[in-house]
Amino acid sequence: MVHVLSSRVLLRPRDPEASRAFYGQTLRLEVYREFGTGPERGTVYFLGGGFLEVSGRSDETATPTLQLWMQVADCEAAHAELSSRGARVLRPPVREPWGLVEMWIADPDGHRIVLTEVPADHPLRHRP
Repeated sequence: MVHVLSSRVLLRPRDPEASRAFYGQTLRLEVYREFGTGPERGTVYFLGGGFLEVSGRSDETATPTLQLWMQVADCEAAHAELSSRGARVLRPPVREPWGLVEMWIADPDGHRIVLTEVPADHPLRHRP
């Protein structure tokens, strides 16, 4: 077995400044560390139990096979806050048939991000 000490998602955006503005100012993720200089410098954000690194540059479009999942305490509050900051909301909060509340947003490159709330009455919060 591989003993993993830490992990992160590496994101190579088409427009690094726009992506840093989105993750740092719109989503207000906290910065773990920064490295390098210039427009393609790296910024690593805390992402709950992991990290998101925005560094370098890519000419490729977003891939639909990459999606970020982030659990939040309150999807309705996140929707109001992110909408007021100009985030591109793909779908407002909806309680899914499996009981979670989910909303979808997109970063400047079009990467889909699901924000999920586990309601207080959901079985994930209770032991059987």
